[in-house]
Amino acid sequence: MQAEHCLMGTAERKAKEKEELKELILQAAQKLFVEKGVEHTTIRNIASEIEYSVGTVYVYYRDKNEILHDLHRRGFMKLGASMAALQHVSHPFERLKATGRAYIAFALDNQLMYDLMFNMKAPMHTMRMNQEEKWQEGMATFGVLRQTITDCMSAGYFKGHEVEALSFAIWSAVHGMCSLYIRERIQGASAAEPRQLLEEAFESLIRMMDVK
Repeated sequence: MQAEHCLMGTAERKAKEKEELKELILQAAQKLFVEKGVEHTTIRNIASEIEYSVGTVYVYYRDKNEILHDLHRRGFMKLGASMAALQHVSHPFERLKATGRAYIAFALDNQLMYDLMFNMKAPMHTMRMNQEEKWQEGMATFGVLRQTITDCMSAGYFKGHEVEALSFAIWSAVHGMCSLYIRERIQGASAAEPRQLLEEAFESLIRMMDVK
C-alpha cells in the first residue's frame, strides 16, 4: 500500500512538473512572439529563453505554430470565462456594462496575450494553415456579447439596430480603446492620464448607449 502511495505521489509530481514546463514554454513564446514577431521567433529562441534544450521544447510542441495555436486558445478560454461568469447578472444592460469592464480588465492585465490574440495576424494565418474553417474560441467569446445585446434589445434597448452589426460595433469600440492603451498611443493624442482616460471613455460609451 505504501509503495502504491509512493508511485501515485511520483506520478502526480511528474505531471505537475510537466505542466509547469509547458507553461514556461508558453510564457517564453508569448514574450518572444510579441517582441520579435512570430516569423522571426524560432524554437531555438524559445528554448534559449527558458534555458532548456531544443529537444525539450519539441517534446511538448511539434513546431512554433502549435505553440501559437495553444496560446491563442488559452487566451480566449480565459477571456471567455471571465465574460461568461457575468451571465448571472439578470439585468441585461448592467450585464453589458460588467462585460465591458471585464474585457478591459483582461486586456490590461494580460497585455502581451491581448496583443497576440487581437493585434497580430499570425494566429489567423495558423488557423488557415490548419484548415480550420471557424475561429471557435473567438466565436464563443463574441457569442457571449451577442447574447447580451440580444437580451438588451428584448428589454427595450437599441431600437432600430441589428444584433450582429451592433455587437461588432461595441466590440470594436472597446477593443480600440484597449489597443490604443496597450500600444501607448493615447499619450500621443491626449495629455490625460491614459488609464483614467480609457476608463472614462468606456463610461462615456455606456452613457451614450443607455437609451430606451
